Amino acid sequence: MVILGLAPAAHGANRTGRFFTGDRSGDFLFGALYRTGFSSSPISRRADDGLRLRGLWISAAVRCPPPKNKPTPAERDTCLPYTARELELLPAQVLVCLGAFAWDAALRLHTVRPKPKFSHGAEHTTPSGLIILGCYHPSQQNTFTGVLTEPMLDTVFLRARELAEKKDREAHLHRPLRQPS
Repeated sequence: MVILGLAPAAHGANRTGRFFTGDRSGDFLFGALYRTGFSSSPISRRADDGLRLRGLWISAAVRCPPPKNKPTPAERDTCLPYTARELELLPAQVLVCLGAFAWDAALRLHTVRPKPKFSHGAEHTTPSGLIILGCYHPSQQNTFTGVLTEPMLDTVFLRARELAEKKDREAHLHRPLRQPS
């Protein structure tokens, strides 16, 4: 599974060297990852704090902190090839998009037309078989106001796990048997 966020936070990932580390959005996110079995710890303070992710990679659609968390179209388009290459190298079966910006970036990467509308819990399978899940971003604006709650976030990650495990089982069933030599 891959989590795709907006961009590194100026006082979080840009400072610590790991996405969603050292900021309140990360506190909310890593709590959910821990509760759903994707993380060894519910807290992430620094890149060398011992936290380990399980079956998960965290990335962002934009590679540098944009002013006021609003990337320009040029920043989005400049960074998209890096995200595309990263996803090519990872054996991801499920992509969880944190927010509408990440959702749009994922759909651009897979040239999905017409674009399915973003919503929390939205699911879309690309022609290549990648499953994209929509999730509200764990920003303070969303978590402090109750737009995104812990149970809502946990539900998305549990669904992502269920889908990834199902795809693993299907892939295993369709592997050719090795012939004895």
